[in-house]
Amino acid sequence: MIANVPQNDLQRIVDFRISFARRQAGEVREVPGGFLVLHREYARSHEHNQLHITGPADPGGLPALADEAMAFLPHRRITVHDEALGALCVPALERAGYTHVTEVLMAHTGPAPEPGAADVVERELGPHPHGLLRRAVTAQQWRWMPDADEKTVHDLVERRTARRAGAEEVRFLAAHDDGGEIASWADLYLEPAAGVAQIEEVATAQPYLRRGHADAVLAEALRRAAAAGCALRFLVADQDDWPLGWYGRRGFTPVGRAHSFSRF
Repeated sequence: MIANVPQNDLQRIVDFRISFARRQAGEVREVPGGFLVLHREYARSHEHNQLHITGPADPGGLPALADEAMAFLPHRRITVHDEALGALCVPALERAGYTHVTEVLMAHTGPAPEPGAADVVERELGPHPHGLLRRAVTAQQWRWMPDADEKTVHDLVERRTARRAGAEEVRFLAAHDDGGEIASWADLYLEPAAGVAQIEEVATAQPYLRRGHADAVLAEALRRAAAAGCALRFLVADQDDWPLGWYGRRGFTPVGRAHSFSRF
């Protein structure tokens, strides 16, 4: 169910996502109805090498447009930011072999959480291969993708460096266990001038599940966003995956949808 929120808030979320995609890209190429982002340094990251459709587009012509624009890439990834247009694109893209994911845009309602655990701090990915955040993220990526190759895992970890350019302020937050190891983490993207913040990629390392670490990181991200003057705080969840309900129980309400399509 989509909440009844000001249309302007939904548009501000969409505008933030589009701006973030452009700003973190290594290269942007304009195409009819949208733009292509590329980042050769992170070639295996579909987030950084994909087609964004932002305006009027022909759903039936989208497979051919993607093939032309992304001919030199081994994958196809398309995000359609308009909910109605994305739904119209589903039949043509599924016929062309794409899988479809509905992304739910969820805004936080209510006040920011009260100050909580002191073990949630900012962490840099850092250049050292054995840095705490890099080590935790890399280990979890291998758990998620045990059959991946080294290059894929490298790109999916290192792409956080590119995200630094996506917003006015980008912070990586992490919760620690009693021994100082990182148990859970999340990205926080802040645009104080626009009053908008996005929380992204909340994750918990496998050995630390169901111990409250993700709750602590999420709450700290919300507090920092509120302190930065970002009254509109949002995240993106897969409509068909369990975190949607988890976020809903923590004060996030669906306000809109986007559509993502992939072909490998």
